[in-house]
Amino acid sequence: MSGVGIIGTIIIGILAGWIAEKIMARNHGLLTNLVVGLVGSFLGALIAHLLGFTYRGFLPSLLVSAVGAILLLFLLSLFQRRSYS
Repeated sequence: MSGVGIIGTIIIGILAGWIAEKIMARNHGLLTNLVVGLVGSFLGALIAHLLGFTYRGFLPSLLVSAVGAILLLFLLSLFQRRSYS
């Protein structure tokens, strides 16, 4: 997330986690949204780099972070135990 600073990074992390939470129909708190958003931003940045996509600024960083956070929640859902009754 180049060009946004530490406060911008925290805000983007919270927003990306919240967006992922809503899209994936989850219910997390603020801290979990921040962690999911920040980890998702690293995942999104890695994927963007591998695809050759460059971005700079708040909105592109939010988009990449949200996509990464959604992917993170999707991957975590694959490893969750499911109870069948």
